[in-house]
Amino acid sequence: MLTPAAARQLAAYNRWMNDKLYQAAAILPDEVLHAERGAFFGSLFGTLSHIVVGDTVWLRRFASLPVGADVLQPLLAWPQPAALDARPAANLAELAALRQQLDSYIEQWAATQDERVLAQDLAYRSMRGDACVKALGGVLLHFFNHQTHHRGQASTLLSQAGVDVGVTDLLVLLPDTAAHRN
Repeated sequence: MLTPAAARQLAAYNRWMNDKLYQAAAILPDEVLHAERGAFFGSLFGTLSHIVVGDTVWLRRFASLPVGADVLQPLLAWPQPAALDARPAANLAELAALRQQLDSYIEQWAATQDERVLAQDLAYRSMRGDACVKALGGVLLHFFNHQTHHRGQASTLLSQAGVDVGVTDLLVLLPDTAAHRN
């Protein structure tokens, strides 16, 4: 199961990767950014929008939990996305601003988590309205894995557009333990 330290590490990786993707996407003209590429959410803009939508939906659900919910309360004023392919922003600059806010909330919220909190259940309704109850630690694994999955698609779309995002591996953010043994 996910540990608090791993949640914090994944939150930092999330921000690092999003910063890289948005910097890379910013050099593309709008017609390339919005071009239909056959990805799950069509274009690069559609893919980046979906990640924002997914994170917004999940963070609003996490705001119902007793620990760390105060950090997420501002999200409850955001509109609830109506669909997974919604476009929460009109352009990349607006989407990037939302992304920056979400990444800040994710890092702040992850910092409040401990083993006790991660062991609790999260009750929520799916986008279809189905009632669900799942272990928070498992849901957080899904949350971070979902981001990684779609960021992989976004980096492929950038590569197809001739933009190299550089290294994307979490491994580069992990400390070298040999340095800690000396």
